[in-house]
Amino acid sequence: MTVRFAGQRGAVFWLALKTGFWSVLTLGFYRFWMKTRLRRYFWGSIRPGGHPMEYVGDPWEKLLGFFIAVVILTFYIGVVNLLLMFISFSVFDGNVAGYFLSFLGVIPLWFYARYRARRYVLGRTRWRGVRFGLEPGAWGYAWRACAHWLVTVCTLGILWPRMTFYLEKYRTDRTFFGSAKLLQGGRWTMLYRPARLLIAVLVGWVAWIAWIGFLDPMGQVVALFVDAMAQEFFSFDPGLAKEVETTSGLWRLWLLIPLVLGLYLGVVHYIFGARRMMANHKSAPGVTFASDLRTGRVAGIFALGSFLAYLVLFLGIILMGMLLLPLAGLEVIQQVTGQKAASFDLPRSVTVAVSVVIYFTIFLLWSVVYNTFVTFPLMKHMATTITLPTHDGLAEISQVKRDEFAEAEGFAEALDLGAAI
Repeated sequence: MTVRFAGQRGAVFWLALKTGFWSVLTLGFYRFWMKTRLRRYFWGSIRPGGHPMEYVGDPWEKLLGFFIAVVILTFYIGVVNLLLMFISFSVFDGNVAGYFLSFLGVIPLWFYARYRARRYVLGRTRWRGVRFGLEPGAWGYAWRACAHWLVTVCTLGILWPRMTFYLEKYRTDRTFFGSAKLLQGGRWTMLYRPARLLIAVLVGWVAWIAWIGFLDPMGQVVALFVDAMAQEFFSFDPGLAKEVETTSGLWRLWLLIPLVLGLYLGVVHYIFGARRMMANHKSAPGVTFASDLRTGRVAGIFALGSFLAYLVLFLGIILMGMLLLPLAGLEVIQQVTGQKAASFDLPRSVTVAVSVVIYFTIFLLWSVVYNTFVTFPLMKHMATTITLPTHDGLAEISQVKRDEFAEAEGFAEALDLGAAI
């Protein structure tokens, strides 16, 4: 069974523009309706076996969930952070420890919000009238994610494939389509294959840093820095601070270009190569999956789309500065030059209102371009490169009851994770 994608880029552009316009007018509140309408379009464009998928999420659920999450997070920020700051000043005589503990306290909530958002999206997705779903388990996912990340950091990223595999397995093994549960097969060591490019690039980075910093220091400044660090932390003088020209070996800085490009390609190749490999090992009773996702195509989509989106953002910020400078009265120029400059004597409320409108408009245009040139081609490519070689088990699947829970994607929205379609 193949999957067809029936969406059109122009339709996505105008839908994102219209719904984004209303989001600007409502100071962001319409974004819950904007996301719902975009999801319904994208879901309806994905058609496995010729049958369109459905998204039946309610924007009012999202809005209510957002308010619930804000109340809970306000309590956390206002009470828990206050206690942490009190302990920090009492024990450590400073606020650094308090900020650090506060940041650590948000990390589990971030993973919790991601799992809850996934559960909501699956619970509001249907195909041929049958619902998808995800079993409760957000806190279990949160503590597992924290533990896996701790292990990954302690091993300098060597066990990143292990974290990727087991977190995806936790989510997949709790996912169901009607009465059928999905199963994630395979082994975590298989993910080292898509990681080979990233590993090679990281080895190149280490070799380059060692070359310009230790083996053949690039100029007197670098040599003096290396000597200072060696004397400070290791109490010996390696004798690297030689009288050399500061321009010696500067050509090696040009190697940053292929190294940065290689790092980008390596990360994209690993992330989406791992998704392709894990999709090929997913199954359900009587159903198998096969993905032909091309990581080079994905890297091109992100590169071009992100460039266009951030170009719009950059030009918009410049335009905002050009428009707000005369509205603000050119006070900065007057203070610097000491000369009176012509300006528009507008009330401060008008200046603030214009600033807010321009600010929201800039990010509206960024969102439109991103949805048109990143989200659309990425979803189209991912949908059209997956097939179901075995699908006899679909005939045996029956309906399940609707998954009801109060906060929908509220925590994801409040923690700024809810922008993803």
